[in-house]
Amino acid sequence: MRQWILSTPAAPSRQAAIGSAAHALAGMVQRLGEPGFAPSLLDELVPVLPAASWSVYRTGHRCKPTLFMSASRGVPDTTQDCWWAYLSGPYRRDRTWGRAFEDAPAERLTRLCHVTATEVEGEHRARVYEAHGVAERVSVADYESDGSVFAVNFYRHQHQVPFRDGQISDFEAVAPVLLALARKHIALARPQAMPAVQDHPDADEVLRPALAALPQGLPALRERLLRLQPDLTDRELDVCARVLQGMTHEGIAADLGLGVPTIKTYRNRAFARLGIHFRNELFAKVLGR
Repeated sequence: MRQWILSTPAAPSRQAAIGSAAHALAGMVQRLGEPGFAPSLLDELVPVLPAASWSVYRTGHRCKPTLFMSASRGVPDTTQDCWWAYLSGPYRRDRTWGRAFEDAPAERLTRLCHVTATEVEGEHRARVYEAHGVAERVSVADYESDGSVFAVNFYRHQHQVPFRDGQISDFEAVAPVLLALARKHIALARPQAMPAVQDHPDADEVLRPALAALPQGLPALRERLLRLQPDLTDRELDVCARVLQGMTHEGIAADLGLGVPTIKTYRNRAFARLGIHFRNELFAKVLGR
């Protein structure tokens, strides 16, 4: 595992490869804020770093860990599953960033990180890397002043040959552009039109018209959800249907005989499949708005 600060521009021997990558990345500017940005960028980066998946997230103890985007190429997309596995415990003890999250830098730093699965500690390696066939990660990350890390990560999977030194060097040359593109896409794609219901001071009043417009039977609600996203699992349907009935997390947990954290996990997985973040967006989707 190694970390280093961004260096000066690459040597002339690398200019051709970097020029090709820069041309490809320039096209991604036109896709900023669009739904297909994440898979398209992964495709465009192949001349520089032939990764099978990538993710952009913020993690740390003084922030809410957030997965902003992810995609895979040539393999089943398990990036969401990797994220939930990471949140199940490993993120609290993640040492792959070279320091504890409590050790906040005096000011924001930008670094590159290269780590192989064998260098990752036991539970983290088993749950995230080995369970999903991930063999190697290269990242460009901003180390924030609160100790959190905002990272753009690219992953080699076990069926691929290891990243070469030249590829990592080329990645370093375009890393600042990738970091800027990721931040700009997040800013453009973040839902702006509707406030989050859970943060709304009059949430019950906001939800009441939507509740009245929906069928109240669970089978009918599940059917509507399946029409929207056939990949929803039974448990995800159970949870979302009850959310549409106006139930709280605690109420859903009691109804299904599960813990509240488990309910939140199923809800978050379902929302990720549906491409939404908030409860009001779920109502809007089901009502066809």
